[in-house]
Amino acid sequence: MPKSIAKKLVWYVLGVILVMDMVTGRYEYRARALSVEYYAVSCPLVDGIVRNTVSRALANDPTLAAPLLRMHFHDCWIQGCDASILVDSTTNNTAEKDSPANLSLRGFEVIDEAKEELERRCPGVVSCADIVAMAARDAVFLSRGPIYDIPKGRLDGRRSRIEDTINLPFPNFNSSQLINVFGQRGFTAREMVALSGAHTLGVARCSSFKSRLANIDTTIDSDFAKTLSKTCSLGDNAEQPFDATRTNFDNLYFLALQRKAGLLTSDQTLFVSAATQGVVNGYATNQAMFFFDFQQAMLKLSMLDVKTGTSGEIRQNCRKIN
Repeated sequence: MPKSIAKKLVWYVLGVILVMDMVTGRYEYRARALSVEYYAVSCPLVDGIVRNTVSRALANDPTLAAPLLRMHFHDCWIQGCDASILVDSTTNNTAEKDSPANLSLRGFEVIDEAKEELERRCPGVVSCADIVAMAARDAVFLSRGPIYDIPKGRLDGRRSRIEDTINLPFPNFNSSQLINVFGQRGFTAREMVALSGAHTLGVARCSSFKSRLANIDTTIDSDFAKTLSKTCSLGDNAEQPFDATRTNFDNLYFLALQRKAGLLTSDQTLFVSAATQGVVNGYATNQAMFFFDFQQAMLKLSMLDVKTGTSGEIRQNCRKIN
């Protein structure tokens, strides 16, 4: 068996073990109604449909992996993993997706495509919240990251308001602020660093990091600062990759932090702070450790304040509350 395939099988087995532990063990209270096999009878092709949809999208535009992953995080962080990030604004309500914090998100049409196919095959069965979670999972794997499975059975929420996005972590947070904010959601400092590793995919806009250039920032490499200044000369919407492989899920993000080439303040602070520097160094030298911890942290994230029973619904259209 080729080594690459063997590695993927190992990650899959580990992912299944982690899911079983979380559903039956210490995280059971967060996902009592969720199950890896939730759709085994009602919509057995759900995983394949979502994965194929994401695969086609990434084949056409590999840069979509980052926003699909980020979409899941931004969704779960506000009101739980309930697809509130997908709801369109109306004349009476400005929704989460129109918040300045979410304007860089893309890939909503990928979720729409998967939902439309699922509605043809299994009408009224699969929630948009589950599709978002599965799409993030598949975006990681298809970008050469770890493979893992997630419990399913989330329901879609009935609220999406721009004012709620104030609770998202800010790009200028320092390590202490990040530890506090993530701690309020039940995450350890180590899990916070692992989730920050999602920045191995994608880019950030100049508006998110230009403040580091306006002030004297001793935590940034001088040559990297020149690179960022050149990027920002093109305007606030100019984009800079987080690391050298923006479409590959790897540990180069942590190597960049060691070189003082973290893009955001909230990135570089992870190496500057004694509370998190050891974790960064560990992930920089051991990609397998990062992958394992990222798997576990993502499984935990995917269960944040999920809605079940009468607390949610299955939307017919992911962009509209029923």
